[in-house]
Amino acid sequence: MRSLLYIIAVILVIGWALGFFVYSAGGLIHILLVIAVIAILLRLIGGKGV
Repeated sequence: MRSLLYIIAVILVIGWALGFFVYSAGGLIHILLVIAVIAILLRLIGGKGV
């Protein structure tokens, strides 16, 4: 389950970067970034590390 969260977080960060630099999609891209950061923090707090 935790590896799935990490994969989703990486995909969201990549999507955010593409959206931020290629076309500005407004608040949706930043919401994706926040979700990705939360998923990464949950993984770090869980003790598994990156």
